[in-house]
Amino acid sequence: MANFFNNADAVGEFGPMLTAARDPSEQFLRLRLSAQIAALLPMQQLTEVLTVSETQIMPIPHLPAWAMGVHNWRGEILWMVDLGHLCGLSPWYEAARAQHAAVVLNLPEQPDINQRLGLVVQQIEEIESCTLQNIQPWPPATAPAQLKPFTAGYWQKSAQESLPVLDGAAIFQQVSLA
Repeated sequence: MANFFNNADAVGEFGPMLTAARDPSEQFLRLRLSAQIAALLPMQQLTEVLTVSETQIMPIPHLPAWAMGVHNWRGEILWMVDLGHLCGLSPWYEAARAQHAAVVLNLPEQPDINQRLGLVVQQIEEIESCTLQNIQPWPPATAPAQLKPFTAGYWQKSAQESLPVLDGAAIFQQVSLA
């Protein structure tokens, strides 16, 4: 399956998230991909946070397992992706939940092309502020293989906690390649 939402050419490299910043300190939404893995997503790439029930997502046959289907969002068709499963973690259907937390990812770099995607996550946590200079590339030996294609690096918040920083453009690129 080459491209299930028809915008593979609209996605750039991993860098746009880091180069588009005007302020050296940016805000990131902290979300849970699994019980063990929290990650950050740039607020500038988000449009909305949603709660969606399984009955509001229409499955589409013959798609990868991480493609949950489509959702009617503000009268538009929004593709819904299980972000944790896309990253190689446990799929959404293993969690017995009636409601799912989701964010609407929006990449405004090319406004003439629909670049919105619903990302279903385990939990939405809080907003974190981070100076962009503190986001570091993964050292080769420590890069988590399943998350690396979706990240711009990591933020060492404390000695005990390092958080992957997700890159919306990289997520779009990986989804469009499937």
